[in-house]
Amino acid sequence: MVEKVGFIGLGIMGRPMVKNLMDAGYELVLQNRSPEKAKELAEEGNATAAGSPREVAEACDIVITMLPDSQDVAAVVAGEDGILEGISEGELLVDMSTISPVVTEELSEKIRERGASMLDAPVSGGDVGAIEGALSIMVGGSEEDFERARPLFDVMGKAATHVGPTGAGQVVKACNQIVVALTIEAVSEALVLGSKGGVAPEKLVEALSGGLAGSAVMEAKKEKFFSHDFEPGFRIELHHKDLGIALAAGREYGVALPVTAIVDQMLEASMAKGRGDRDHSALLSLLEEGAQHEIGEGGRSFLPKEGTHGA
Repeated sequence: MVEKVGFIGLGIMGRPMVKNLMDAGYELVLQNRSPEKAKELAEEGNATAAGSPREVAEACDIVITMLPDSQDVAAVVAGEDGILEGISEGELLVDMSTISPVVTEELSEKIRERGASMLDAPVSGGDVGAIEGALSIMVGGSEEDFERARPLFDVMGKAATHVGPTGAGQVVKACNQIVVALTIEAVSEALVLGSKGGVAPEKLVEALSGGLAGSAVMEAKKEKFFSHDFEPGFRIELHHKDLGIALAAGREYGVALPVTAIVDQMLEASMAKGRGDRDHSALLSLLEEGAQHEIGEGGRSFLPKEGTHGA
């Protein structure tokens, strides 16, 4: 029997994930803080809109949440008219948000008290991965629950990995966000240095891609770097939040994360400049300002016209 699925959170990531599930034939119950989004999407396929997380839990066998932060997930699960008020024995909650592993463990315990179970299954791949059903999914929880949810993961992602017990998915996602943030920063440094040294950014990336420095991050973000079109796939403010989770985990587990802390502060500085709603690749702009140089053939110098080093 195909299980009925609920989905809460229809933002940049959640909406395309829902569309892929609808296209795969799943019957869905949708809920969003802005109810019109749920109603609009429900009209596009085999889905209905619910008025609250409680209603979703009452109507479904598996409930998926895809929300911005820890407090959002906590409110949807344990708040008034939340999932806990409607969940029944044997149901499964799959939280695909990126949140604190500590909060995950607290919510999982509350879910278990109701005779239900929970997976933490954060994702990587951004909006493009969500649209293409090519997300990488990192799953914490029991092996049995992982296998139960695997058909859904196979629709939304290209790779779902069971990484350990409850909370392990969030730990792995924190590690993922460290690597992505530090790679964006490193590529940005390389682009600014190369461009100011007279090398075209496109040629630099082509050369780096053929060797050990090549990376999925550079390939995914190169056009944003070249064009300076920083419409968000994944916003700076959200990546800053994620590095905060990583740094808190480092403090909890006694692990120094010195370079993560530096890039976290660079994201903070970008937010202070009003760029929090831009794609995380806009970290490039901060380095361009530091070097007084914008990359690319049409790039501008921030320096005074007289001299190259200022007064």
